[in-house]
Amino acid sequence: MSNPTRYTGLVDRYRDRLPVSATTRAISLGEGNTPLIKLENIPGIIGKDVEIYVKYEGLNPTGSFKDRGMTMAVTKAVEEGSKAIICASTGNTSAAAAAYAARAGIKAFVLIPEGKIAMGKMAQAMMYGAITMQIRGNFDDGMRLVKEVADQAPVTIVNSINPYRLQGQKTIAYEIVEALGRAPDYHCLPVGNAGNITAHWMGYTEAVANQPKDQFEQVVYDAETDQFTGPKPAGLPIMAGYQASGAAPFLRGAPVANPETVATAIRIGNPQSWNHAKAVVRDSKGWFDELTDAEILEAQRLLSMYEGVFVEPASAASVGGAIRDIKAGKIKEGSVIVCTVTGNGLKDPDTAIKQCSDAVMLSIDATMEQVKGSILSNM
Repeated sequence: MSNPTRYTGLVDRYRDRLPVSATTRAISLGEGNTPLIKLENIPGIIGKDVEIYVKYEGLNPTGSFKDRGMTMAVTKAVEEGSKAIICASTGNTSAAAAAYAARAGIKAFVLIPEGKIAMGKMAQAMMYGAITMQIRGNFDDGMRLVKEVADQAPVTIVNSINPYRLQGQKTIAYEIVEALGRAPDYHCLPVGNAGNITAHWMGYTEAVANQPKDQFEQVVYDAETDQFTGPKPAGLPIMAGYQASGAAPFLRGAPVANPETVATAIRIGNPQSWNHAKAVVRDSKGWFDELTDAEILEAQRLLSMYEGVFVEPASAASVGGAIRDIKAGKIKEGSVIVCTVTGNGLKDPDTAIKQCSDAVMLSIDATMEQVKGSILSNM
């Protein structure tokens, strides 16, 4: 066997577009390279002439898009000599941080809201060996504590305020442009802490600009000017971010003190990338909107039953929002739309099972007659 081409993860794949050197040791689990799935049935169900794709981030190693950012954050933490990382989390970040810390051979400390995390995510953090602290408070309380303790203990924060997280997460846009040969007309995604919509925009700008390696300039948000640095190419997508109605600070115009939603991954009332995300929507001529929990769960079920794509509730906000805006004409017919679905449905099996009260579950004898009768009566 000659010329092996084993995929080894995002840092190696995009090393010349990331803030690493040729000798930086990549802490990787083979993340990225996730499928871009064209929806075959939902456009017909809604009766609109559109191309809809979902970028299925649930097939990352720990089951969510967080792995893209975490490979970079932990890679750089190790390169800089850190022996421990810390994060606040609604679940997915804690799973990714714990896994990549285990891979690197360093400690992971995670703060999670007590009783407010899906059990699949809790199991991951525990199995990967993280020191898990359940706080009697919400994610925003955890985030405040993480920022405070990092000034007093030798730990590296790996939440999305860590700039390397966004550098890793931007690679999703590179993969989409490579797969489509262009950027989509619209990109829809869930918004919680707002780092992901920011990273997508950075990645699209770099990928569409297609700068030569020797002239490459990374796109970053400059807080002083409230602008993104770097190239300004044509052909970028309109960015649409969707929040849950019970956790929708962008729609309220201010932080939400006690966010509540079944979509636990976006149950965040005070996004850390607030200004970044507002700049993305402004520059892309996009929008923020909100969905009720009922609308989010309906989209989750629709995507599962008619496309075979099982995502956690927060992920379905992007699809639910896109469908509603396509029907309303806000997203134009003839458009190419990509929805990021951020996490695997197995992250939150309890919520999924609660929706399946009308699922067909038969109890029959182990006989040919009963098996055959069950098939024919349900055709």
